[in-house]
Amino acid sequence: MTQPFATEWGLIGTGEIGGVLAHGLLKTGHPVFPIGRDVNIQAALSARPFLDGLLVAVGEKDLDSVLEQIPGAWYDRLVLIQNELLPDDWRKHGIETPTVASIWFEKKPGKPVKPLISSPVYGPRADALVAAMRSLDIPAHRVTDSDAMLEELVIKNVYILTTNIAGLETGGDVEDLWTNHQQLARDIAADVIALQEAKVGKSLDHQRLIDGMLKGFDGDPQHQCMGRSAPQRLARALDNGDALGVNMPAIRAMEGHAY
Repeated sequence: MTQPFATEWGLIGTGEIGGVLAHGLLKTGHPVFPIGRDVNIQAALSARPFLDGLLVAVGEKDLDSVLEQIPGAWYDRLVLIQNELLPDDWRKHGIETPTVASIWFEKKPGKPVKPLISSPVYGPRADALVAAMRSLDIPAHRVTDSDAMLEELVIKNVYILTTNIAGLETGGDVEDLWTNHQQLARDIAADVIALQEAKVGKSLDHQRLIDGMLKGFDGDPQHQCMGRSAPQRLARALDNGDALGVNMPAIRAMEGHAY
């Protein structure tokens, strides 16, 4: 007796990370239906009402505009993987139960995938996404508690914002940042944590967040601090800090690097 086809997933955003995850889904038996950015998303989803998962792999700056186009019937099938992701980013659209992942692998054009540490995933489609990553030898694990996943998201935010913003001043890799510019990194991390606490509306365990960031450093000591999005990340942090009334002296001192 033949086995039934695995459930099909939709993919919005076919860049480097989206391409890797699509490969993993295909490898684990899930057909993938790509939805281009120039396509009417609602019309495309109406043509594929049986899709079991909808992976949104667009960049941070495009997430709002995409989520605005997703009908409510799809909310529990959504899978979000963006950096700088926090619950308010989906809840403000009325989305309550997406699957979310903190992606800890790097994929640059023309280069192989480079995992740093295991990527945590939480939500109703977590098992399929974990299996997809593991099929490509990318470490991943399921998180079963929403508070634990919130901490995982904040850890990634502390890592990405601290390294990118500090890297605008220091350049270099994360090992050099922590070895030779640790006070700057700690000062910026403290500001980032203050911003995260304001955004989630609760106090967080600062040492656990720093320890999580350092685990990421250990996963790839030669990881470059400053990506091409660093000035935009700095500008967003400054705007968010202003909007929430957060005092961020170390980040504010970097203001000249923003655009």
